[in-house]
Amino acid sequence: MADAGTLVNATGNYVNANTGATTAFSGNDTLAPTMKTFYDTQLLENARPNLVHAQLAGRQALPRNHGKTVEWRKWNTLPDAEELTEGVIPTGQKMGQTSTTTSIKQIGLYVTISDQLELHALDNTVLGATEELGASAGTSIDKRVRDAIVAGSNAQFCDKVSSAGAHTAVTGRSGLDTTAKLTPDEVNRAVTTLKKLKAPKIDGKYVAIIHPSVAYDLRSSDAWIEAHKYASVRELFEGEIGELHGVRFIETTEAKIFNNSTCPVKTAASDGNPAVYYSVYATLFFGKDAFKMVDPEGGNLQVIVKSKSDIGGPLDQFSTVGYKAEMAAKLLYEDRLVRVESCSKYSDVDGAN
Repeated sequence: MADAGTLVNATGNYVNANTGATTAFSGNDTLAPTMKTFYDTQLLENARPNLVHAQLAGRQALPRNHGKTVEWRKWNTLPDAEELTEGVIPTGQKMGQTSTTTSIKQIGLYVTISDQLELHALDNTVLGATEELGASAGTSIDKRVRDAIVAGSNAQFCDKVSSAGAHTAVTGRSGLDTTAKLTPDEVNRAVTTLKKLKAPKIDGKYVAIIHPSVAYDLRSSDAWIEAHKYASVRELFEGEIGELHGVRFIETTEAKIFNNSTCPVKTAASDGNPAVYYSVYATLFFGKDAFKMVDPEGGNLQVIVKSKSDIGGPLDQFSTVGYKAEMAAKLLYEDRLVRVESCSKYSDVDGAN
């Protein structure tokens, strides 16, 4: 039996990774259909809690054989109606449309299980691996959605606040310091921006994705409403923790954290030692359909199990369990998302993600 990786399943055939020789597909997946369905379900169930950004994305299917580039089109906004003059035909307005594209990306990860572990372990090693792979898949997909939308052009930087309570406006990330925290007033300011931009709401509310370190600073407000107090009124999003100023907050450790030369300096570089920076957090406030993602048909999240006889080398010494997925995400409407940057009580200990 060829060693692991020699035989690669490629587009339309098998490829020998060493020689490049190709052979036609043959045989069927050795994993029983019922077991594959079971493991795919386990993978998805363990991925779902980490799909925090992805759950708010507008979904779009991509049929097979339609290429690897996705194009989204949107209609331009029409002006307000003009006053009519009796008997006079008004000027007609042109419908406009713009488009944006992005490429489908494929991601994947696998683990190797030795024959000894598989034989002597007390627990189902394939099931255990699938559970951990599901968590990895959810985080991996969600970070890619996050990174696609966090670079939006509408940025708000929280004010620095002196010990006497005086506010100083900040115009860039490096100008922040540890007093520049997300407050109810900053939330209100972001909401006002979205309203002025006429961003449509999601079921009557805007939504924000927030890091726990930033939520810590915000939840002490008297205006904060815990999610459990309105949970019976409407269905909660995954990770939803509460509401403030008409914004539903969703908490995740994968909310973007910056820690690089664009951030405020904690310790300047000296004696050959690099500078150390305070972490800056991005809280994303957005309205309906601000961003979208694609789940390609046939490229959705799936588990792949290769038995010892499939891939385990001359002595059937190991099997593998892995996952792969194809996806694409894009911020479609810049005017429906505001990125609010702040520091927090934990800016000196949290790292970039």
